[in-house]
Amino acid sequence: MTHGHPSGAGPVPEPAAPYPTPYGGHTGLAPQPAYPFPQQHTTEPPSEREPEETPAAPKKPGRDRYFDLLRAVALFRVVLYHLMGWAWLPVVFPSMGVMFALAGNLMARSLKRPAVQVVRSRMRRLLPPLWLMGAIGVTAMVLQGWGPDADGHPGWWWFHLVYWVLPLSDPPYGEGLPGVHGILAENWAADFAGPLWYIRAYLWYVLLSPLLLRALRALPWVTLLAPLALSAVLHFGYLELPGERFPSALTDFSTFGACWILGMAHQEGILKRLPRYVVPSVAPVIAALGLWFAFREGFKTGYDLDSIPFAQAVWSFATVLLLLHLSPSWTDWPSWLRRWDKLITLLNSRAVTIYLWHNVCIVVAATLWDQLWGFDVMYENVPWLLESSWPVLALTWVLIGSCVVWFGWMEDVAAKRRPQLWPDGSESKRPRPAGRGRRR
Repeated sequence: MTHGHPSGAGPVPEPAAPYPTPYGGHTGLAPQPAYPFPQQHTTEPPSEREPEETPAAPKKPGRDRYFDLLRAVALFRVVLYHLMGWAWLPVVFPSMGVMFALAGNLMARSLKRPAVQVVRSRMRRLLPPLWLMGAIGVTAMVLQGWGPDADGHPGWWWFHLVYWVLPLSDPPYGEGLPGVHGILAENWAADFAGPLWYIRAYLWYVLLSPLLLRALRALPWVTLLAPLALSAVLHFGYLELPGERFPSALTDFSTFGACWILGMAHQEGILKRLPRYVVPSVAPVIAALGLWFAFREGFKTGYDLDSIPFAQAVWSFATVLLLLHLSPSWTDWPSWLRRWDKLITLLNSRAVTIYLWHNVCIVVAATLWDQLWGFDVMYENVPWLLESSWPVLALTWVLIGSCVVWFGWMEDVAAKRRPQLWPDGSESKRPRPAGRGRRR
């Protein structure tokens, strides 16, 4: 199983909201009645008076369903890529760049409020799902023998556990642990911890966003291109840093930082100031340069974009730029997408849970499927089925669905919402019972 992380840890989300966080802007004012109740000082019946003119209330904006669609496709592509390992998938759709851009867009919109309040709110939404995962995973690792003496430095072991609480760096895990027969393969902890780089990168973007937004407003194009320049500096060896943790974090920032800032620029309206022909003319050229560099660095001989951070940065930047330019800003689904409403809503509601748990679901699904080789009737009659990855993909999504039920409620708790087991939007569309409507 391959991982899609530029620094090798393997790549969902940004945490997504109410689902994770609404894309709407300002809440519209409810229209006021022409005659406030109670009516006073009127002599003629209402039907004979001239109707009073009331300004039309602005329509309450809803979620940007186009962004919801992008996030849902990104999540599905991540799961598919981690199972199949097809190197062309990050080229067809650079999920991580898209997810960071959507998160940057939401962050810029939220920063209309005080920065400290926004950062605290984002951290509150992000960390509790990680804490729940850590409580389960770390406990399982310890039960299998992982502990203070695992790496020969007991003091550092205890200190590094703090990263499971505040992931300013990659949380540690039990490398080389044995599997659980028939359920988990050997070294399952490495796959379990693989997606945690995203949480660490997301946290740093959140912490830096107030500064990034100020820089973007002052020097928009310098700020947008700075992460790409940093990625080039790191790739060509002009800046070498000791250790592993800080270089890994800096590589992630330089690889996807431009996408995060692109999302902020879209929210700020900076991209809309460009003539309409600029982005469609420039983005394909930038993308071609990124793809050319990828082939130059060995993309054709077994590597993928995630193994070539600078190529990933350039390709993701160009693709995200084009996707944001094409943004139709749907407040409602087009007719051809309405049938997928519940599924897309569910994926957005549980983006963090799905991203955190999908790797271990893949491991469990593959291990369970491999047990069928022990049945002679299967081995002798349908070996092609046992070798296929498609049944494993289907089983993986069944397991992901179970994780949504068992662990997804933590996203609601983190967002201070009423917990739901299956938030596909059905409940919000049900008519309210009589007597529970407008407060009198």
